[in-house]
Amino acid sequence: MNTKATVEPNNSLDTVKLAIAVLLLLAGVVAFQYYAEAPRLARVGGILLDIALALGIASQTDKGRQAIGFVRDAQIEVRKVVWPTRQETVQTTLVVMIVVVVFAFLLWVLDLGLGWVMQSVIGHGA
Repeated sequence: MNTKATVEPNNSLDTVKLAIAVLLLLAGVVAFQYYAEAPRLARVGGILLDIALALGIASQTDKGRQAIGFVRDAQIEVRKVVWPTRQETVQTTLVVMIVVVVFAFLLWVLDLGLGWVMQSVIGHGA
C-alpha cells in the first residue's frame, strides 16, 4: 500500500491563483476606501474592474471551472422549470389568503373558548 501523498503541481498553482485573486479583491476594497475623495463613478468602476480581474484569475483554477460548470448546470435546470401562468398564480394566492383567514378565525374562536374556560376555573374577579 502506497502511503505517499500525491500532490499535483497544478493544485499548488491553483492555490497561488486563488490567493492572488483574494489579495486582488482585498486591494480593491482598500483602494475603494483609500480614494474616498475620488469621484464615485471612478471608484465603482475600479472595484468592478478589480472584481472582474479576480474572477478571471479564479476561473482559471480547477475550483473555478467547477463553479462555472455548476452555474451553467443551474441555468439549464432553470430553463426546464415550468413556471405557473398568471391565472394559476392568482388562484393559488387567493386560496392561501382564504386558508389564512379561516385558520385565523378558528384560532380566535379557540382563544375565546379557552379564555372562557380559564375564567370559569379561576373565577371572574381574580
